[in-house]
Amino acid sequence: MNPITHTGGLSVAGLLVAGGCLLTPGTAIASAAPTNTEIHAHQAVAAQSADDQAELLVTIEYQAQPNFYYCGPAATRMALSALGKPLPQDEVARRLGTTQAGTDSALDVTRVLNELTGDTYRTTEIPDTTAKPDEVHQLREDTRHALAQGRAVVANVRGTTVDTDGTPHSYEGGHYLTLVGYRAEGDLLRVADPAAAKGEYWMAVPKVANWIAERGYSS
Repeated sequence: MNPITHTGGLSVAGLLVAGGCLLTPGTAIASAAPTNTEIHAHQAVAAQSADDQAELLVTIEYQAQPNFYYCGPAATRMALSALGKPLPQDEVARRLGTTQAGTDSALDVTRVLNELTGDTYRTTEIPDTTAKPDEVHQLREDTRHALAQGRAVVANVRGTTVDTDGTPHSYEGGHYLTLVGYRAEGDLLRVADPAAAKGEYWMAVPKVANWIAERGYSS
């Protein structure tokens, strides 16, 4: 899916916040059905207020995507589970308008999250090919604020980057994933990835921001 030409949705600024979830045929996808080991009970860590915590993880119910185009429903469902509304992925897909071409836009994710949880989410674009320092800072602050309220963040990414363990994650056709925690005072983000074999991993904020570049996130 071409994030520049696809007409799934326009932001207030008039720029595309394109979606997509086009995994290559050889991409391994974790089991779609949740098991006991896939339920991640994240707890807040540290004694100070949530906005000042050095580390914070929200409680989610992790589920992998069942096919190559359900990353949007899977990532959105994980965010909903943090708020006690874990709908079936098929129902989330219906609300998002997901097809085999993927989920059109981060705007659709924001719309569905707000429909189901109240008007608390907003869409933020990173319109250029590389995130600017202020956009990296904004992602860090938006994620910290959302997580302090118990809300996971859904990000639309594209391209290849590497997590803190050195494992590469490549989604050239576009992908949705969920940001469920931070540590090191927000310098690292916990990614719940519905297509990754290990499910969750840590990644530096600038890498996540550059992964989102030309797309957007719902926080």
